[in-house]
Amino acid sequence: MNESRSTGAPRWGYTLLLRLHFYAGLLVGPFIFVAALSGALFALTPQIESWLYHTELTTELTGEAHPLANQIGAARNHIGSDATLAAVRPAPEAGQTTRVMFAVDGLQPYEHQAVFVDPVSLAIRGDLVAYGTSGTLPFRIWIDYVHRHLHLGEVGRYYSELAASWLWLVALGGLFLWWRRRSTSRSGKDTDRSTLRKWHSRTGVVLLMAFLFFSVTGLTWSKWAGANIAELRAQLDWGTPGLNTQIADSAAAQAHSHGAHADHGIATTMAASKDNAATYDAVLERARTAGIDAGKVEIKPAADATRAWVVREIDRSWPTQVDMVAVDPKSMAVTDRVDFETFPIAAKLTRWGIDAHMGILFGLANQLFVAACALGLCVMIALGYRMWWLKRPTRGVSNQRSAQRVWTELLKAPPLALLSMALVAVGLGWFAPVMGVSLGVFLVVDGLLAFRSYKQSESAASEFS
Repeated sequence: MNESRSTGAPRWGYTLLLRLHFYAGLLVGPFIFVAALSGALFALTPQIESWLYHTELTTELTGEAHPLANQIGAARNHIGSDATLAAVRPAPEAGQTTRVMFAVDGLQPYEHQAVFVDPVSLAIRGDLVAYGTSGTLPFRIWIDYVHRHLHLGEVGRYYSELAASWLWLVALGGLFLWWRRRSTSRSGKDTDRSTLRKWHSRTGVVLLMAFLFFSVTGLTWSKWAGANIAELRAQLDWGTPGLNTQIADSAAAQAHSHGAHADHGIATTMAASKDNAATYDAVLERARTAGIDAGKVEIKPAADATRAWVVREIDRSWPTQVDMVAVDPKSMAVTDRVDFETFPIAAKLTRWGIDAHMGILFGLANQLFVAACALGLCVMIALGYRMWWLKRPTRGVSNQRSAQRVWTELLKAPPLALLSMALVAVGLGWFAPVMGVSLGVFLVVDGLLAFRSYKQSESAASEFS
């Protein structure tokens, strides 16, 4: 007899955990698999993206770069007067192009139409959709959207939250199951299923910390749990400091702006005026003197005359450079600044965690680590399905018992243990609602299977009576 049967160890707890591990693997496993596989592809493809869009991203010309105003003018002539200039990312180094980013109709949130300008010749190298601070381009945007929401928009975000919500629990539960089996199992002849289980378990133990890391950082992006995490960080003063762009003399600035822009002429003239192209050079120069020294920066114009312009560093590789300043475009005074070194430690860890999750914090080594862990998770899920297939449910009576285990063993638990588990389940369900709902579904399914098994047993007994 094994330890769980011969000692006072709470077998009901082991059975419950085993059953939840099974349900999560069987029902949530496909979602975790898609998230892991798409995450591995995203981590491995920056070099492929650079190769695919080599023409847009690079230039072979050398020499003195034209002012940003001229580069913006070239981009404006290319895209037309209807698009709204949203930001400019100057060429970070010689041989690379400047991104002039426009807001146009028909794009998704955080997407811009980026016009790639040769800073030396002002030639247009192309235009592509770019996403977010990372500036990913169409090839990796497609992979990213699979990872985020399966290209289903807001509805699809439930899939990634479901995967992230269960990954940590499945990983910790698997660790306990491995330890319990290791401490109670006897040596014997290995079967195909036991060999698969060894590989499944050992891989999970080796990659445990990575799975916990991916689960926690993934939840920060989720809709429901992510909102609760953000609220918790705000209450504990762990949030990322924000930049104040409000200009002190905003009323006078707004009045001046209304007078200065009254009665403009044709559409192209209006577009050029609204771009304030010359201001980009002056604002960038002021930001440089204020200590913004990263090669990768982004300049965003003010939304209106009451706000300052923003220059921010966007280099998220190590060492992180994400300082930002607000600059009054009239006086060229720096009205506010946020420096990464002043972030609370929790905000720094969040920044580093997200960047490591994306595979960009430590370059190629980070990419390979993320991809290896994600692909390892895919292999584990495949092994888990193979184990289930080898011992899949049949019509045999002996296999019907598995449908009763959760509820049968729960009834053996002490009242205090039941109350504690209920409180934990409610707490998890409140903090991560998608996890809570799915847990309820698992229990309902298990209850229905138990009820069906009971009715079948009752029917079989009546036939022999």
